This record gives sequence, C-alpha cells and structure tokens, in this order.
Amino acid sequence: MAAVDVPVALLGYGTVGSAVHRLVEESADEIERSTGHRLRIARALVRDPARERQFTADGGVLTDDFAAIRDDASIKVVAEVMGGLEPAGDYVLELLRSGRSVVTANKQLVARRGSELFRAAAEGGVQLRFEASVCAAIPVIKLLRESLIVTNVHRVLGIVNGTTNFILSEMEAGRSYGDALAEAQRLGFAEADPTDDVGGFDAAAKTAILATVAFGSRVPLEWVEVDGIAGVTLDHISAARALEMHVKLIGRATIVGDRVDVRVGPALVDRRHPLAAVDGAFNAVMLQGDAIREITLEGPGAGGMETASAVVADMVSIVGTTGTGFLQNDPVWRELDRLPAGELPSPYYLRLAVEDRAGVLARIAHELAREGISVARLVQQPADGNAVLHVVTHEAPAGRVGAALAAIRALGESRGEASALPVVSDRGVEELGWA
Repeated sequence: MAAVDVPVALLGYGTVGSAVHRLVEESADEIERSTGHRLRIARALVRDPARERQFTADGGVLTDDFAAIRDDASIKVVAEVMGGLEPAGDYVLELLRSGRSVVTANKQLVARRGSELFRAAAEGGVQLRFEASVCAAIPVIKLLRESLIVTNVHRVLGIVNGTTNFILSEMEAGRSYGDALAEAQRLGFAEADPTDDVGGFDAAAKTAILATVAFGSRVPLEWVEVDGIAGVTLDHISAARALEMHVKLIGRATIVGDRVDVRVGPALVDRRHPLAAVDGAFNAVMLQGDAIREITLEGPGAGGMETASAVVADMVSIVGTTGTGFLQNDPVWRELDRLPAGELPSPYYLRLAVEDRAGVLARIAHELAREGISVARLVQQPADGNAVLHVVTHEAPAGRVGAALAAIRALGESRGEASALPVVSDRGVEELGWA
C-alpha cells in the first residue's frame, strides 16, 4: 500500500526547527513503516530565507510570508518552534481555526493562552499537541494524557529547568553562583539574559502546564508562586550537605481537597528522594497518584535535538490519530480553586544569623512558637562573633513560616537575612534523624 504523503510546515527554523527538519528526513522510513504516512517539510517560516542555517532546506521551503503556509490547503500539520507570545500566538490560533493541527514547543504560549487555543482546536476539529513545551525528550504529557487518565494524580514534583539544575550541581562542586552561571552560559545552557531560567519563570510555566494536564483543571500561570535561585549561596549548599540533602529548584503542584497549590522555588531534597540524584542539565518529573503510587521520568530537558524529537513524536501521533477524535479535546474537565497562598504545609530548613549571647535562642524559639512551628533539629555554628542557627522544622504552613521569619528579622539580635527553604522528602523527621 502506498504511503500517504503528509506535507508539514514549520513556524521557525532556528536550532529546534532545523533539527525537526533533519529528524523528519532521517526518520522518514521509520515513520512510514509505523504509520503509513510519510512526513515531508514543505514550508518553513523564517525572517530571512537567505541566511545560512545548520541544516540546509531545499529550494522553495523557506519563506518569510506566513500566508504561504496559511493559504496552502495541502498543509494539515504545522509545528510552531519560533517561540515568544507574538506573533506565534496569533499564527497558531489562525491555523487551528482553519483546520490545521498544531504542535508547539512554546511553554509560555501554552501556559498563558492554552484555554483559547484548545477552544480553537475543538472548533476546528483538530489537535493541539505540546509535549516539547515542558521537558523536551521526556514524554510526560503523553503519559499523563494517554496512560494515566484514570489514576487520579494528586501531586507533581519536578526538576523542569536544566539551566538551574546545572548551576546548582556546579555549586555543589564548589563553584560560586556567579561562576556556575558563567559556565552555564559558556556551554550554551543559559542565555545571555538568564532571567527566565534563574528567576524560576521558565519552570513556573512548565509547572502550570503539568498541573493543568495532571489535574484536569486550568491552572493559570498567575497562580504559581515563584522564587528563583539567585538567593541560594554556598552556605545553603553546605548546610544541605550536612543534612544529607541537595539543593534543587523544584516545581510542585499539589491537590488539597478540591483546591490546588502550585509553586516553584529552591528546596532541600532528601538524598534518598528520586529527584536528588538528577544532576547537570537534566530534568525529572515525579507523578504521584492513587492508582500508580509514584512514577518518575528522567532525561535531557533541553537542547535542539532533544526538543525536536518531542516535536516529531507529536507530529507522528497526530497523523496516527487523525479522524479518531482521540486527544482532540482539551485536557481540562473540571474547575478546582486555588489554595490560598501560604496554607500548604511542609518541613522547612531555616538559616538564621543572630547575635551570639544568652537569651537569643529563647527569643527565636518564642517567635517560632507564636506561629505554631515546632523545631525538629537545631544546630548552632559560631560566625565572626555572631552565630548561625540551622533550624529544621516539622511540617508547618508556608505562611506561618514566612510570618515567623519576618518577626525574627525584626529582632535587634538578628544579623543578616534570615532564609527558609522547604524540605522535600518521603521520610518523616524521625526517619531523617531530626526528631
């Protein structure tokens, strides 16, 4: 039986776009054997068709005119790999409304305009797929949407930004934050302006998408509480090591009753936890649910070829399910409210610099007790005439921890900025030896 020719278009032809083209050509025979369809890159939208590129396209493929793609009725599948919210968002919306299925690697677009895009896909009777927008080569979206539909996932934990994980891994090896960031930029893991990565905003968009798909309820990006890694110091790394922990930037989404808490920030991760061993520019996602207990997926979360592999896999899924209705629907099927900020409980590590004299510990303990925070472990270290207190708490709501820190900072005996990092562990404080 002759293969079905499937002309495909790309919006963007940079590192990812050219890698998609290369993979489609190199894997054309395997795709045809699996699906009976032969993908062919027919058009690619670029700013300058004359510029040299990593993978050379045939004559006539590159165009700077979106209409050349929009008005070509033979093109039924389009991959958006140009990034940014505009004009990518309007292009994708127009294509979906015109009856074209779209694959996107654009995390900000899916996180911010997902509801609008899925509505357009439903009206056009087409598919919107976005595996590459979260963890590149790790097929976590496919797993959630196809294999874990009835597992009632209630918690998602993830290292979803390879840049920050690389920086923190380098800091564990002894580099300062600045040196580790410079090395990440030299190796191409970090942009010249690394704000989206180190500020936690990239991870926030990915975590919002994961929460939306895992919980079946729209989680707006504005719901995500975000903290980056710029405040992590070698002192935090050293304290974590002493507690048999690792500092990681963790995206967390949790269902509490009929409400959702979603946050991104640095945390101390127990060395026995599956996420603790994820080093360098790798990603990992842990899914916890009633029917599965827990599943952890790990792999490269960035890079042109890795992202391209997810884009091509989504293309293959589209041609393999066209006309079946499968996965054409929005993953959202219910409405969960947001858990009020500060209510989610967790054990915390507190680092407090204070004057080293009698009575200070009692005042610290008083401020913690006023917020109902119980101390599991306390270690005091001398520091230039002052003292650094390393405090590990039992579970306490984030808001109460924040209030206690504010009160401690206001004490006359306080020296330097008090900080708190949540603890991620499957073991209780007694099992950790902290009780």
